Amino acid sequence: MRQTATAFLVVTVLTALLAALSIAVQAKGYPQGGLGLARLDALASAATFVPLAALYAFAALLIVLSPPRAAGFMHARAAGPIHFAAVVLLATILGVQVARLAFGNTGALRPLLDWQFVFAAGIVVAHEFLDLFRRDILLRTIGAIVFLAATLACLFWTFRF
Repeated sequence: MRQTATAFLVVTVLTALLAALSIAVQAKGYPQGGLGLARLDALASAATFVPLAALYAFAALLIVLSPPRAAGFMHARAAGPIHFAAVVLLATILGVQVARLAFGNTGALRPLLDWQFVFAAGIVVAHEFLDLFRRDILLRTIGAIVFLAATLACLFWTFRF
């Protein structure tokens, strides 16, 4: 958890600094500032987390179904990097919005209320409890069912209400 929080804070601060630089350059009248901010905006959106959650849920499904050695390999090589990708994307979104808020955009935090951020939170929470699912046979079975359902839902359901 500490490693996740540290990565989140560092990426948030670095992104906020880059976004602030882009906003300041744009405010001076240079078009490159708008380009830099547009690139940071295009990097991540709330909709990005749906396929990322499907990838994570599939990796977690393989972890709970695999023998210990293969599960450890999948945890280190698949679930961990996907988890940190979600953390970095979430921190990027927050950093850009914080920089906009610092430069006077009062509606900057409104995009953070998108319900699809639940998928990012789901990835982070599932990663924290993934080792717990591997230890007990009952939790392993429940975890396999939950991760299979999450994988299929993230891949094949539109999530439009």
